[in-house]
Amino acid sequence: MTQANISAQDLEIWASYLLDHSLGGISPEDRVMIKGEHVCWPLMAVLEKKIIEAGAVPDVLLIPPNNDRGRVWSSAMGRLGSEEQLQRIPGWHRDRYESMTKYVEVLGAEDPSLYMGLDPEQSQALAAADRPFSDLRLSKPWVITLYPTAGMAEMEGMSLEEYSDFIVRASTADPRPLKAAEEKLAPLFDRGSKISVETEHPIDGRMLRLDLDISPSRGVMSYGLRNFPDGEVFTSPDANSAEGEIFVDLPVNYGGHDIQGIHLKFQGGRIVEYSAETGGKHLETIIETDEGSHRLGEVALGMNPGLDRVLKHPLFVEKVGGTLHIAIGASYENCFVENPGESPDEISRLAEAGILNRSAQHVDIVTDFRPGGCGRKVTIDGRELKIQDGYWTAG
Repeated sequence: MTQANISAQDLEIWASYLLDHSLGGISPEDRVMIKGEHVCWPLMAVLEKKIIEAGAVPDVLLIPPNNDRGRVWSSAMGRLGSEEQLQRIPGWHRDRYESMTKYVEVLGAEDPSLYMGLDPEQSQALAAADRPFSDLRLSKPWVITLYPTAGMAEMEGMSLEEYSDFIVRASTADPRPLKAAEEKLAPLFDRGSKISVETEHPIDGRMLRLDLDISPSRGVMSYGLRNFPDGEVFTSPDANSAEGEIFVDLPVNYGGHDIQGIHLKFQGGRIVEYSAETGGKHLETIIETDEGSHRLGEVALGMNPGLDRVLKHPLFVEKVGGTLHIAIGASYENCFVENPGESPDEISRLAEAGILNRSAQHVDIVTDFRPGGCGRKVTIDGRELKIQDGYWTAG
């Protein structure tokens, strides 16, 4: 197994940002889950050491290489397991997720092909089985990062050395300068009622417009607190509100499969038509997972000018400065209330009203508003946003 060559110093810096900046530090009372494949072990080992040194308890969850992101079941269960078997989730699995206080997920696959090739029904069944544990993870302090592997480099069409250099450089850069730019933009989301996104269909030249109601939600700044590397301002729109059409041009990889050239049409908040130039079957798998995957859970602006090339992995492509992404599927509770755990009644009310979207999916798809992309205009309550030095600004 070919490993990325990452210096001990870079691993220390990277791990420190994840634990001290993203998770706000580790205390002796913490039980911190560290999840990832064995191929990601160099970073996971440093995280484990630092958690122990802080007096806390690490819970290292090594996931098998045929499991996409450590879901409750691997691709083998998706292919071979019956519906009854998929429902027999052991109680200790839930106990493990409930007992952790903080969560670090180290993405990076030894061989993404091991979880590719599932039928749509199989992929949807695995996503549905994992949803309760995804909800548990999102209810606690968490952070996700991406470790460079040969399999992921191949997926991006890069050498491991080139890929690793890019990932490590981005993952050891100080995230705090992003905050200053985001602080100027987030209030527009807080005060705003409607965000409008205009894109141009590259085939027939039609101008498309998508309108979203953001009045019930708040803007959330993301400068290394949940994803690392990072750089976005995001919110969850009213899931009943999406009207119009959008074209999404940048590639995204879902379960090892490329999807690109996405066209979506919405009525009454719901996706009523969809297509993709590449990976249309995989887009169908995502959208047809459940009722919630026919709606949107997020709209966000990429704010990281340091990401100077577009990767297919959502963790990176959605952060590129001058891009906009929407997410098919679940909303973020903290976009509606600052501390969801302290407001269960309000969260329930929003979910019952369909404003806060519930789904087994949350898949980010990205439109490029830089020169050459299909993005044309973004406005909040009629105020056009501009791109300056790789940042979105209020114009």
